[in-house]
Amino acid sequence: MLQPYSVADPQTATQASRSFNGFLASTFVSAVGRNGYQIACAWILVAQGFGAASVAAFFAILSVTELVSSPIAGWMSDRYDRRILCVTADIVRFAGALVLGLLLIVLNPKWAIWWSAVLFATSDRIALTSSQSMIPSVGAGLSLPAANSMVFFLMQSGSLVAAVLTGVLLHFAIPTYTFTLLAAAFGLSVCFMLAVRRDLSPQFRAGADTRPAVQIDAHLLQLGAIYALLYTGGVLVSVIGPSFVFAELKGDAIDFGQLEGAWSAGSILGTLLLIPMLRAARITILQFAILALTAISFALLNVLDIPWTLLIFAILGALYNLGRVGIEVMLQSSVPQGALGRAKGAVHSVGVLLGVVLFGVVAALGNEEPSTIFLAFAFILAVGTLALTICRVVDRR
Repeated sequence: MLQPYSVADPQTATQASRSFNGFLASTFVSAVGRNGYQIACAWILVAQGFGAASVAAFFAILSVTELVSSPIAGWMSDRYDRRILCVTADIVRFAGALVLGLLLIVLNPKWAIWWSAVLFATSDRIALTSSQSMIPSVGAGLSLPAANSMVFFLMQSGSLVAAVLTGVLLHFAIPTYTFTLLAAAFGLSVCFMLAVRRDLSPQFRAGADTRPAVQIDAHLLQLGAIYALLYTGGVLVSVIGPSFVFAELKGDAIDFGQLEGAWSAGSILGTLLLIPMLRAARITILQFAILALTAISFALLNVLDIPWTLLIFAILGALYNLGRVGIEVMLQSSVPQGALGRAKGAVHSVGVLLGVVLFGVVAALGNEEPSTIFLAFAFILAVGTLALTICRVVDRR
């Protein structure tokens, strides 16, 4: 756990605080752009009549690209300057959002969005792996739970803003204007990230020759399995959510924005719950409880209507991010900083691999009711949680 800076060095503490504030601001606006892009693409595909299968294919492309790029992004994060990697990724996303907005005017929306997914998924993986690996060194002396809670709070706040803003823009304006605004968010992220100091922690030098190796043990594999179930549930909401609103709830873009907003609002709450929850239970036990409650929540979507569905999505968002922040803390507390990027890449790859399998199932069951697919995943999640509980690994580090 990081210790606070000494009050005998107020200048260092002030510089670290300003740098962390810049990091948090970059996290917020980058989340607006990243989540706004996914929400806009998913809704455009459904609204243009391409159906749930096209949305599943879109997220499958994102996931396959992430599966390939995650190990590479992890290696780059441990080898090169993480701040520069974040800035480069945001510049690429800035240009990509502008180009996509223009291509939607002249090309088939489905193919334009699918091709853009490769670029955005690669850039997202590099940006997220690098920025989240920076948390222990830029945390301004905060404990790991506190620093991660703040980062994920701003990230989910950005997702909430993206959900509301994107839904309104898609309802009242052409998609080109939406993607222009999202490009501006990535541009702001670049500006804020440039204010972050390099090498805040003297214990970490990106690119050093003495990088520690990543130990793939039972604890890391268990962590990867928990992450995989959480990640797959989160992406399932993105894949099925548009069709759930459009076909089953008979809603429009505003309603879809409300659903995404409920998820994001719950996610914000989830980031704030970690510290008080850790006082009541061990983090591993907490993760299993989160998985069980998530399974129950997905099952309830099969029998509830608005406004209760909005409440369930808020609960799902809270559980998802409570679990995600917990995983980040467990990783950062058990893996050396010089190996953190590669460890995150390995854990994320496991989650994405399970997600790719899920996308194939969704594409094959494209004509099924969205709530039925939610119920089927609830069963899978329940079985997975039971298996992990029986085979639980005690972390003795």
